[in-house]
Order: sequence, then C-alpha cells, then structure tokens
Amino acid sequence: MLLTASLVSTSFTVGKAIADGLDPTVLTLIRFFGAAIFFFPYVQKKHGIHRPSLFALIRYGLISLALVGFFILMFLSLQYTTALNTGVIFTLVPGIAGVYSMILLGERLGFHRLVALILAMIGAVWVLFHGDLDKLLAMQLNQGDLIFFCGCLLMALYTPLVKLFYRGEPMAVMTLWILITGCGWLLLISGPKLMTVPWMSIESTVLIGVLYLAIFCTIITFFLSQWVTLHLGPTRVMAYSYLYPPLILFIDWCFGHGLPPVRTLPGVILIALTMIIVQKGAAVNKTG
Repeated sequence: MLLTASLVSTSFTVGKAIADGLDPTVLTLIRFFGAAIFFFPYVQKKHGIHRPSLFALIRYGLISLALVGFFILMFLSLQYTTALNTGVIFTLVPGIAGVYSMILLGERLGFHRLVALILAMIGAVWVLFHGDLDKLLAMQLNQGDLIFFCGCLLMALYTPLVKLFYRGEPMAVMTLWILITGCGWLLLISGPKLMTVPWMSIESTVLIGVLYLAIFCTIITFFLSQWVTLHLGPTRVMAYSYLYPPLILFIDWCFGHGLPPVRTLPGVILIALTMIIVQKGAAVNKTG
C-alpha cells in the first residue's frame, strides 16, 4: 500500500499536467483502454480469458462505473484546481468509504477511525483555505474543488464494492474485467466526441502522460489495492490516501513547482498523522 500510495500520488501531478490536452471522458477512455490492452496478455497467459456470466459483468460494471465517474471528474476538476487541493480533498474518501462499508458490509467504524476522520477533515479544510480564517468564513472553494469532491463520493464506493462483489476469482481477472467494462461505460459517454478529437495533433507529452497513468497508476495500483483490500479491509486500505498530500508536495517540489504557503503545512502534517491513528486502531482491533 505504500507503493500504491506513492504511485497514486503521482497521478494528481501528471493529471494536472495533461488535463487541458484532451476532453476528460476521452482522456479517461484512453487510460482505461491502454491499461486493458497492456494487462490482457498477462491475464490470458496466467488464467486464460473466459467470458463472464451476466451477473459477473453486472458486478464488474458497477465497480467500474464508480471508477469511471471518479476519473472523469478528476481530470475535469484539474482544469480548475491544483494537484495538492485534489490530493487533500481525497483524504475525505476513507471516511466516506467507512460510512459506505458500514452500510454495505456491516463494518464498524470504531473510535480510532472516527478520530482519524475528524482530524483528516480539519487538516483538509486547513489546507484548502491555506490556513486563512477569512477564506474559511467566506467559503472560497473553487469550481474544481467542488467537482472533485463529487468524484470522491464515487471513488469511496470502490473498495467497499470490491469486497462486496468479490466471488473468489483471481484478482487479476477481476481487474481486467473492471477495466473492460469501464471502457464500455466510457464509449457510451464519449462516443460522439471521438470523431471530433484531433488525434494527429495531440501533444506527445499528453500521450506519454496517459501511458504512464495507464500502466503505473491504473494496472499496478488497481491490482495491488484490490488484492490488499481482501486482507486489510476497505477502510484500512483507503486510509493510505492520507499520505497523498505530503507525497504530492514532495513530487511537486521535485518538479520545481515550489511549496505552498508555510501556514498550510500544519494541515498536511495533521492529515498524514491520521493514517497512523487508523493503522493503530486496526492493530488494536485485530489483537483484541
């Protein structure tokens, strides 16, 4: 999950860099299609390709629908907001996922997770408003922040749905069919736009960015997160997203983007500490 968190953190920065290069739905379609193409040979060699039943397709389709909605809204939001803001807002996903897990799976949040949720929300609000009380009172959120929050409501469904719909198939097979059904949703959404895309004039940096997202931030992270979800549970897996803000800050700094105002850093540190609280609480529950 540490590897997964590091890879996902780069997706916010890379996504920001290429967000203006293509329509969000087309960009997401290329990402999913590329990931499916690269992953297909591995699954075919390892497990063989068998046509899933209608019920299985519905299971995979519901999971992929949540992901498709999230990624479309993510690329759309990055046209208006920063990578750090999206990373910070994403820290609300574990808490939302915990509520979904409580409803769908009967999973208890527990004291540690509730404390972590409250601290994460405080830290997120602190960073989003740059530690400025006047901005907080004026509720100066930009359009991109609100769009991405709607995407997070969908993304929070992902890990609970994986655990709810898992039926013992190899995780690689489940990942592939989630990608394939995701392509189906995206073709329905972006079909009319595909004919108007200037394919020959797309910048190479955009294509390289999409290729990176498809391999490292889609195939690898999907497979790892789904496999780990079965062992750690949805809420503990999502808790690693608390590491995104400090990782995004570090990545942006490496690319020469500088650091945000110093007064925002306490919020980032507070968010990162929440992961320790969640993991400690999970350890206590396990030993208890």
